[in-house]
Amino acid sequence: MPRPVIWLLIAAPATLMIVFFILVLTRPGAEAPRQAGVRISGEANIGGPFTLVDQTGATVTEADFRGKAMLIYFGYTYCPDICPFSLQVMAAALDQMEPEERERIQPVLITVDPERDTVEQLAQYVTSPAFPDGLIGLTGTEDQIAEVTSAYRVVYRRAGEGDDYLMDHSSIVYLMNSDGEFVDVFTHGTDPAAMASRLQDFLEEEGA
Repeated sequence: MPRPVIWLLIAAPATLMIVFFILVLTRPGAEAPRQAGVRISGEANIGGPFTLVDQTGATVTEADFRGKAMLIYFGYTYCPDICPFSLQVMAAALDQMEPEERERIQPVLITVDPERDTVEQLAQYVTSPAFPDGLIGLTGTEDQIAEVTSAYRVVYRRAGEGDDYLMDHSSIVYLMNSDGEFVDVFTHGTDPAAMASRLQDFLEEEGA
């Protein structure tokens, strides 16, 4: 995907709505093209303060992650395939890195389905051996989730009725540096080797 398109995807609300409807048309079951990570030029207004609850029930803020880079994915535990696939890609990328490199990156899942993704549900989900080691799951109130998704330019919407509803949402992995500042994004279908290579380049740029 061309860089200008990615820039619009994360920075322009109008473009996000277009992406949202594309995602609706390519809901679980559709095949996504494999793409590499996309480097963003200039400064993007992505990220910011948040107050959420982790899978242990502890209240956390963005300040609790200072000192480590973060790989943040917005999804939900009842997602049938897109979210597990994205977290598996993240895990595969991190597994290709040296242990000391891996220790400098914190993988995070922030739910877009706080109604069902309770602390207990997240605690069970993030321990899957298919997902990154040390994956932290974050949930909160509807308002708290709306605030953090807005800060990261994530679009999501409930689809369906009853207890078996799905959540249509953008599928992007965000790379944030150790100061909580936006660095890069990885689109859905990114190859794990490409993600690992970009992460290693980033760690080298950021320094030990």
